[in-house]
Amino acid sequence: MKRPFLATALVVGLLASLPATAQFQKPADAVKYRQSAFSVMGTHFGRIGAMVQNKVPFDAAALAANAEIVATMAKLPFAGFVDGTAEGTKALPVIWTQRAKFDAGAEKMQAAVLELNAAAKTGDMAKIRPAFGAVGTTCKGCHDDYRD
Repeated sequence: MKRPFLATALVVGLLASLPATAQFQKPADAVKYRQSAFSVMGTHFGRIGAMVQNKVPFDAAALAANAEIVATMAKLPFAGFVDGTAEGTKALPVIWTQRAKFDAGAEKMQAAVLELNAAAKTGDMAKIRPAFGAVGTTCKGCHDDYRD
């Protein structure tokens, strides 16, 4: 009875000790990963924007579903910003020399996305619009500082 428990505890301990960031075989894999995550996030953020800007009819359920996807995706791309992945991309090398500032910007964006997700669940456009704007501001700030 003790052996299976110990074996399970050992496996869990080993898995917990692995780095939290994704492992990439080559720098191009990390770039593709982060670009894909940003692409999906941008697509769903754009769908919200179309409703916020009255370009498409407001659908509270669709907006909430898109906000949920954006909230999930907002956590993913930053694992792909590993050393050696700036060349040939729009990412500026300053990301790696100002990593703490870059990471703080990512956290600010993620917090704004959580606020948007909460506002979206209310179905109240008076709450959604400013939350959407706050996310856009954090995205623009990062693009201005870290994207060519």
